[in-house]
Amino acid sequence: MSLSWVDGQPAAAIAADDRGLAYGDGLFETLRVVRGQPRLLERHLQRLATGCQRLQLNADLAAIRQQLEDFAAQLGEGVCKLILTRGSGRRGYGPDLRAAPRCLLQGSPAPVWPTAHAQGVRLYPCTVRLAWQPLLAGLKHLNRLEQVLARAEWQDGLHAEGLMCDPAGHVIEGVFSNLFLGRAGELWTPDLGRCGVAGVMRAEILARARTLGMPVQVREIGLEAFLQADEVFVCNSLYGLWPVTAFREQIWPVGPLTRQLQGALAGLLEAS
Repeated sequence: MSLSWVDGQPAAAIAADDRGLAYGDGLFETLRVVRGQPRLLERHLQRLATGCQRLQLNADLAAIRQQLEDFAAQLGEGVCKLILTRGSGRRGYGPDLRAAPRCLLQGSPAPVWPTAHAQGVRLYPCTVRLAWQPLLAGLKHLNRLEQVLARAEWQDGLHAEGLMCDPAGHVIEGVFSNLFLGRAGELWTPDLGRCGVAGVMRAEILARARTLGMPVQVREIGLEAFLQADEVFVCNSLYGLWPVTAFREQIWPVGPLTRQLQGALAGLLEAS
């Protein structure tokens, strides 16, 4: 089912002077909807609130929550993409900090990935690097050109995801996912203080890992440390968790931390 709302009303177009279109001036969230309920809603709204504060977007988050819940109830099953822009504005970079943001909601069927991905995927070594910008690090802002260029690097069916690094060569994330690795029984995930997206599934996994008693480190991870991992997996809010079993010539087994977390997340994104 495809569905589109603008500011709480059915619509399929926005004004040509919207600053999200002109400058990427805004944020977005992509939510899995199951049985009319947006999953991980609180984590999505928290990240959205953080982004609004950082970009100085004057958003009514209570109204956005209500729109999301109403939209998800109508969508039923699938994916809801929320786009929050600064709204219409004059030409030029200078923003009107008092402007009312524009909220777009787009609904679509849930993506279908090969079932084999749940048993392991291969990562592509992307050459596009993620630029350092601490003011935007962690946010899901509307400028995704780095990811667009990275995803254009491979067209084959062999690689399900790509690995992206920062200018110093530290591993950061996948093109559309976050990255975890296991080393000597510890769970590591890259520090996203200078670049990368702080995914809601990443936050959920970190919370569940701590509940399960897994030692967790959020830290800088070089490529050599990545290649020396005992196990690797990627995650996002649509597919959950995929084990990584190959990168270049490196092969990994699906490890115990990965399996335990797969079990902990079972059913979270699925319709019964």
